[in-house]
Parts: sequence; C-alpha cells; structure tokens
Amino acid sequence: MKTNKKLLSAIAGLTVLASAQVSAQPEELTVGYFLEWPLPMMVAKAEGKYAEALGMPVNWVAFETGTAMSAAMASGDVHIALSQGVPPFVVATSAGQSLQVLDVAVSYSDNDNCVVAAALEIDKDSAGELAGKKVAVPLGTAAHYGFLRQMNHFDIDIDTLSIVDMAPPEGAAALDQGAVDFACGYGGGLARMKDHGNVLLTGPEKEELGILVFDVTSAPTDFIAENSDLVSSFLAVTADANQAWADDPSDELLAVIAEQSGMDLEGARSAISTMQFPTAEEQLSTAWFGGNAQTFMKGVADVFVENGSIDAAKTSYEDNVNAEPLTQASAK
Repeated sequence: MKTNKKLLSAIAGLTVLASAQVSAQPEELTVGYFLEWPLPMMVAKAEGKYAEALGMPVNWVAFETGTAMSAAMASGDVHIALSQGVPPFVVATSAGQSLQVLDVAVSYSDNDNCVVAAALEIDKDSAGELAGKKVAVPLGTAAHYGFLRQMNHFDIDIDTLSIVDMAPPEGAAALDQGAVDFACGYGGGLARMKDHGNVLLTGPEKEELGILVFDVTSAPTDFIAENSDLVSSFLAVTADANQAWADDPSDELLAVIAEQSGMDLEGARSAISTMQFPTAEEQLSTAWFGGNAQTFMKGVADVFVENGSIDAAKTSYEDNVNAEPLTQASAK
C-alpha cells in the first residue's frame, strides 16, 4: 500500500497548496457534481432554480471522483461540491485542506459496493479466496473506504492484493474484460459491474457492520464564511428538490433526473431506488450533524491511517461540519 499512500498524500498536498486561490465573492457560482448519479436536485438544475434563487449564473462541472472535487475546490475552479463522498472529504481535510460539510446529499449503502467476477464463484462465505487477487478501486473515495472495511471484515490482508486506482466506469470495463478479479465503485459504474459479477455484502449487511455510505455537499471554509446567504440559499433549493421528489416520485421527474444524469430511465430508476435523502430536520439531529457524522468521519480517517492510505487523522472533525447554513436554509 506504499504507492497508494504516496498517491493520496500527493493529491492532498496539491489541494492544500492551492487552497488560498478560492474566490470569496464570485460573480457566478461553479458547482461540482457526478454524472450517472441520479439525485432529485437534477430537476432544480435543469429548471434553473439554483441560478434563480442565487441571482447569478451557475456553472455545473462533472467529476468522476470526490478526490478530484477536493482538488478543484482547492484551486478555486469549483466553489461547491454537491455529493462528495465522505472518504475523499476526510482525506483532504486530514491533510490540512480547509473544507466543511454543509448537508447530507444522499445516503446509499446499497449503491456503493465491491463486485467479484462471476467466473470466480466467490461469495461472502468464501471471500478468503480473494487473497492474492487484483482489484480496481477508486482510491480515496467512499468505495475505497468500503473496500478496506470489507477486506478487514473478511480478514483479507490488503498487502496480498494488487490494487489498481480506477474510477468506477473504468473499473467496470476492467471487470468485464477480465483485467481485474473484482472491482469497487458506485453509481452507473457499479450497475455495470453487477452485470459481470456479484456483491459480497448487501447494503443492510454493511450497515450492520457500521459501514455507512453517504455523500455530502461541501465547500471551502472561507468561502462559506464569506458567502453564508448564498450557501444557505443553495441548500434550500436542494432541500426543496428532495422534498418534491419525496412527495411525488413520478416518471415525469425521473425522466428529467435521468436525462441530467446521463442515464436511461430504467438505470436511473434502479439507482435512485437505493438512495435516501434525509430532510434538513433529520440532518440537524444527533443522527447526523448533532454528532454522529463527525464521529463517523473520525472513524473513516482512523481506518485510512491504519491501512496506510493517509499519514495521520485529525483529533476531531467537529470543525469540518458547519450546520449553520442548513439551519438558515430550513427557515427559508
């Protein structure tokens, strides 16, 4: 894992060096998001509701990994990341990048997993046979954290594995071609992986082990402090879109979500069926920002340190969660 450690440290180091370049008061907002990740906010994006609420143009930039989102926020190329995985957020903040969580974008224990090639006929009862195999993992992401936790659960020494850093779409292609024995990912990439293999643990089984999977909306700390009204208005639009979907998960809305996500209707339907979108009230409770989320981040960091993926964890991640903008948004 020494190579992985150097890679993640280099990424984190670049983001820290560039962090001073973030613009305080933009004339237009740039937001990072994921394609093949069908969230209700895609409807608000399509209808221009973010630009309307903020009174400025909003540019949307697609990413494949949360680590790339961290780097883009550090360089000032992106102001807000919508649906950044907690592990890449933890990697960046552990290295010193000043970022804060603003809301829970989505919880998705069934939409992030590892898939073993069908030809190997390996399941949770024979997972020990994965020792010595080759795996595609998007390093520093939620999938990476889940991979480490699952390997620990199955008592597989990761030093015996050949780990290749691949974004989920690339990992799915590698699994299809037989270039790797198993692959870990999320979204559309995970859906394609499942065409060629089977998961080791279901979402509920992972949750029983304490392997939570959720994404956040994040932004640089200074940007949030200097643009609190803008940030809270942004969160309010997202919350309204989530509520509209909860009230009426219609095919009409799903069609917009699918189109904006670069997916077909049935693919989007399958993916979003595994997702949960906590309300602002739920997020502000102890289950999330009242303490649980911060504790979970510390746990993620400690697992990464133990496995040599990052050099050190912070003592606490309390200052990396800022619930004030969401509190303001819930009052709008």
